[in-house]
Amino acid sequence: MAVIKFYDRLTSRLRASGDYVWPLALRLIMAWEFWESGITKLNGSNWFADIPWADWQKGFPFPFDQIPVNLNWFLATWGELVFAALLLFGLFTRFAAISLVVVTVVATAAVHWPAEWSSLSELWSGYVITSRGEGNFKLPLLFVVMLLPLVFNGGGKFSMDHLLISLSGRASLVNERTGGLQSAGLALLVLALATIWVEPVWGTSLLAVSALAMAVPEVTGRG
Repeated sequence: MAVIKFYDRLTSRLRASGDYVWPLALRLIMAWEFWESGITKLNGSNWFADIPWADWQKGFPFPFDQIPVNLNWFLATWGELVFAALLLFGLFTRFAAISLVVVTVVATAAVHWPAEWSSLSELWSGYVITSRGEGNFKLPLLFVVMLLPLVFNGGGKFSMDHLLISLSGRASLVNERTGGLQSAGLALLVLALATIWVEPVWGTSLLAVSALAMAVPEVTGRG
């Protein structure tokens, strides 16, 4: 029993410190990665413009294939810079994180995702970092996975978001959890945004199930 109590105290303290440490660590590394990418675009040439229009329309998903090349470059550059800065300070963390998920997945669809595949094993062969014909989506997939905890859990207690919540007298909401089908539907919506650009059938299916789940009325108990 003493060992179990020690373990419970240890994990309790780890959870408490984790509210500060892991969101900050994720925010810092993701902010650096996207800031570096944005600065490289800002100081470099628009290589989007080097892509023939036919290849551009084929590679980039809708509606980004309809946007002028220079505007797409501007949005990609400043999107990475602005959202990276928001992550750094933990301000509007969830919005910044889901926006960077979309930026990452669109780039994956355009550059890193295989043009076609016939089996899951063939698709998974593109889970590499080096450039290969069957795709090289390992790094962007890892970025998406690292951003998702910030979407679902926010920026943590070392963030501007938490400071603003505390100043507004709503600090108790940080630990509030509401489950049910609507929460599951919201989670599926996030996953749909992370997949619809690379595999529209997957993303549309998730959107449909998400809409059905969130359309179910919440059942509340009577006191």
